[in-house]
Amino acid sequence: MAKPTNLVIVESPSKAKTIGKYLGPDYTVKASMGHLRDLPKSTMGVDLEGNFEPKYIPVKGKEDIIKELKDAAGKVDMVYLATDPDREGEAISWHLKELLKLSDERTRRVTFNEITQRVVRESIENPRNIDYDLVDAQQARRVLDRIVGYQLSPLLWKKVRRGLSAGRVQSVATRLVVDRENEIRAFIPREYWTLDVTLNRIGKPGSFVARYYGEEKKRELENEIQVDEVIRDITNREFTVTNVRRAEKKRSAAPPFTTSTLQQEASRKLNMTPKRTMAIAQQLYEGVDVAGEGTLGLITYMRTDSLRLSDEAMAAAADFIKARYGKEYYYGKFHVFKTKGSAQDAHEAIRPTHVELDPERIRGSLTSDQYRLYKLIWSRFLASQMANAIYDTVSIDTECAGHLFRSTHSSLRFSGFIAVYEEGRDEDGEAMGAPLPDLQEGDRALATKIEKEQHFTQPPARYTEATLVKAMEEKGVGRPSTYASIVSTIQDRDYVNKIDKRLAPTALGEVVTQLMMERFRDIIDVEFTANMESSLDQVEEGKREWKALIADFYKGFKQELDAAEAALEGVRIKVPEEETDEICEVCGKNMVIKMGRFGKFLACPGWPECTNTKPIVERMPGRCPKCSAGMLKRKSKRGFAYYACERGQECGFMSWDVPTAEDCPVCGQSLFKKSGRGRMKPFCINEKCANFLPEDKRGYYKKPDTNAEAAPTEESKKTAAKKTAKKTTAKKSAAKKPASTRKKKGAEE
Repeated sequence: MAKPTNLVIVESPSKAKTIGKYLGPDYTVKASMGHLRDLPKSTMGVDLEGNFEPKYIPVKGKEDIIKELKDAAGKVDMVYLATDPDREGEAISWHLKELLKLSDERTRRVTFNEITQRVVRESIENPRNIDYDLVDAQQARRVLDRIVGYQLSPLLWKKVRRGLSAGRVQSVATRLVVDRENEIRAFIPREYWTLDVTLNRIGKPGSFVARYYGEEKKRELENEIQVDEVIRDITNREFTVTNVRRAEKKRSAAPPFTTSTLQQEASRKLNMTPKRTMAIAQQLYEGVDVAGEGTLGLITYMRTDSLRLSDEAMAAAADFIKARYGKEYYYGKFHVFKTKGSAQDAHEAIRPTHVELDPERIRGSLTSDQYRLYKLIWSRFLASQMANAIYDTVSIDTECAGHLFRSTHSSLRFSGFIAVYEEGRDEDGEAMGAPLPDLQEGDRALATKIEKEQHFTQPPARYTEATLVKAMEEKGVGRPSTYASIVSTIQDRDYVNKIDKRLAPTALGEVVTQLMMERFRDIIDVEFTANMESSLDQVEEGKREWKALIADFYKGFKQELDAAEAALEGVRIKVPEEETDEICEVCGKNMVIKMGRFGKFLACPGWPECTNTKPIVERMPGRCPKCSAGMLKRKSKRGFAYYACERGQECGFMSWDVPTAEDCPVCGQSLFKKSGRGRMKPFCINEKCANFLPEDKRGYYKKPDTNAEAAPTEESKKTAAKKTAKKTTAKKSAAKKPASTRKKKGAEE
């Protein structure tokens, strides 16, 4: 058999496995396991005095992979660098070329927007050279982030707390969360009232509800005095229908997913963090073993800001929609969505590679999270090519004593794309309204019920992970490949906490943000950061030299850094302690949260007089099945989470299963669920309940009982006899060999 003459290098083993099945015996496919060369961790790694030249070194621990790739590259005629189709992927390919010392003649760059047999083969047949503009744009980002991180972080260590870090983009994301919190604190509620009347038609059946709208123009009722004036005017007076408007309203489908919208929708509908969403999407892109189909890349590349779809994909969607739902459900032509002007538009939108592989068909080949995310992507893409939903709307104005009241209702006439998918919302949408009787202009009615209700305007909501990603995209902060890591980083570094699924700044996050706003206005400025992203885009387009960009930035940054060092000489900024509701058993004071070597813990503020400390516990939903007290989440000495009664040893109940807020419909006790990722079905742990689920049926892995003695079967006896015979033969063979040979063999082993 002829040896392979081509080497294809990708980033991950799963991607290598998928691509390897599409290429013939002439190709060897190997994985680099990500970056093999990078800036050193222990030093700056950038020559600040010598034109910002980066000093790259091989990544520690990757020596065996580098050697394996060098050996493989030396045995072939051509090396194809097939890392991800973005800036970072381009940079990894360049680093591989430099590290493996590959010549231009023996090196080609290929990219796959989707990992399907057709696209892989087409890309291999049409390779290109490395795009050095893309490489330079990635180098510029890497060097910028290194300069900011390695020069700002030591300042934070000295002035705030050791171990802190500052990042060029993460600081701006934290500021967005802090600014929103300040808006909430500064918010002053404004009073307003609503007035609803239930009207019965005179001489005709049917009643309906109308809400106060205004007089000639819309007016808001600001206080109870104004409401009572209207009520006095309309009491015991007839209402007359003055206007009936019936219309048809069309609603278009949402466009296919970009990175940002996928992260937002997965957060809203699947309760997935952006980081988790991107990890699962990467698996779907790189390839999954599908029963009956082999290894397939199920979605296109998932780091994109484009809404563009290929004609081939839209044609496949059209055929699928007509066959499954009928011609009337198809949009009628290719539904093309316009990409935003600021988008790079380097790739297609995120879509399934094979629309005929509907989620239910391949569900058995996917994990729970893979199935849920694939279904989301598949449904959104298919819906984007489907007909508009059509609603019948009616709006009725009813007048009394010069006051106008309005009733509205909307009903779905044709579902269109809604048959497949409906976009989630961060806030409640408009109500459909109650059905209305067949009213005509001139109909008269009397009020049988008058209801007034006081309201207050609400402050802006805290960001969720989804809405923070949306805000970053709108403001130009970060790029599709960075959203997930930014949101994850600001939480990991304790600048932001998630409370009831919403992001709130910690005291540390607010202190660091305030320091940055006072001393590093450019770094923390949203517009400056967005402009920097635009500058990096210019480098990618070949319109700007990357080292000149770094030099322009560093000049102003160095001035701010020196000024901050001088102004904060001898200053130590204290982070306010977060007070809790937990009471110190020793002295009765409210305990505060402190940070130690092993994380957060509760401490008495009366130190050194009172030295009481204790771990932080998380209160869980549900009730203790033994005594009905509250449930707490705790950690074992090995760091494993378990759930125990808040009364501790007094009750003694603990469980590895997670308590839920749901009650058993049979016995009324709190239901529990299996720990782990994804949606788990709750079960009852009350042994006396008819709904009880035994432990061995809850889905946990059970180790085989090694102590149990089982009677040997005939099959096991035969297997044991064969093993004994092999050992005997091996011993005889070894005895016949010369002693020198046996010694050499032993030394190699």
